[in-house]
Amino acid sequence: MHLRRSGRLLLAFALAAVVAVGLTAAAAGSGTPTLIVGGIHVGSVSDAGYNQAQHDGLVYLKEHVPGVKLIEASNVPESPQVETTMQNMINQGAKLIFPQSFGYQDFALSVAAKNPSVMFEHPAGYKYAPNFGTYWAASTPINYALGAAAAKVSKTGTIGFVGAIPIPTIIATADAFALGAQSVNPQIKTVVIFTGSWSDPAKEAAAVNTMANQHVDVVGTLVDSPITVVKTAEQRHIFAIGYHSAAAAKYAPQYWLSGVDFNWGPMFVQMAKQVMSGEWKAQNWIAPVSMGVARLAPFGPNVPASAKLTAKSIVKAFATGKQTSVFKGPVYDQSGKLRVKAGVQPPASFEQNVTWLVKGMVGSTK
Repeated sequence: MHLRRSGRLLLAFALAAVVAVGLTAAAAGSGTPTLIVGGIHVGSVSDAGYNQAQHDGLVYLKEHVPGVKLIEASNVPESPQVETTMQNMINQGAKLIFPQSFGYQDFALSVAAKNPSVMFEHPAGYKYAPNFGTYWAASTPINYALGAAAAKVSKTGTIGFVGAIPIPTIIATADAFALGAQSVNPQIKTVVIFTGSWSDPAKEAAAVNTMANQHVDVVGTLVDSPITVVKTAEQRHIFAIGYHSAAAAKYAPQYWLSGVDFNWGPMFVQMAKQVMSGEWKAQNWIAPVSMGVARLAPFGPNVPASAKLTAKSIVKAFATGKQTSVFKGPVYDQSGKLRVKAGVQPPASFEQNVTWLVKGMVGSTK
């Protein structure tokens, strides 16, 4: 899935702290790293969401590849400042850079053009250069499975989804959640609210409260940090589903259901080893469900066994190829228009052009 993130702008003139993390000697007694890796984050790496998941992947890389030194910078705005941050890392010897926000794409391409011997890996981008690759992981199937689990848990027959910006990828994710729920209960309703921002705690809390007042008893989300959604759901005694990182579970000790948990580490390890061996090539790498990069987060203590089993069975169906698309037809939109014919499973690229909500959803993309 391509998560086309615009990210949230932080203080445009604040200098991000660059922190060197860990060093494993490559040559015995030399103390010289074999590979210096740089990672830049648009937010806090303790957000229990997008930035934390990417950071955890880099830490995994450092711990599993001998000879790697990791340099990270957080709270870096999507502005020319990020170019300075990346160049500073390169000046320190970095040969692999992870500019880990969608809004860094053009800035990273500019730095890449000036540093052809440095490799760049950008999340969910769509532009390319000989030393600039992109990556993501298929996650809508996980959200489809979570929608099915939500339908198993719901007692009111109404669930909800809080999205950030109504762009195709997030709309497709909300649709996947609703379609997964309908696979269990064809009559279930899914209320959807888009906040219009990657991070707006006030709007996120208001959305959950609005849904709770409409008898929603399970809420999913796709925003940068799910903390507010998860905490507010816990306060309203409705089940919460996270996105990006399983770390959000601690904010809902009683009403955590599960979530999409990204395990970027193994993918980052492969990238680093390819750079070190000289085999790295720029590509658009979308990890399939079978690779386990996008996976189900652990279930909460009050989730019934039937919901767990249903979700796990669906993930297995996607991992083995038994099902290949969350938009397996017939699929109708809110207006009743047939979007996918019966029996058809459209290719992954189909999701990049989804601008409509499926039948059974309550809300608007406007």
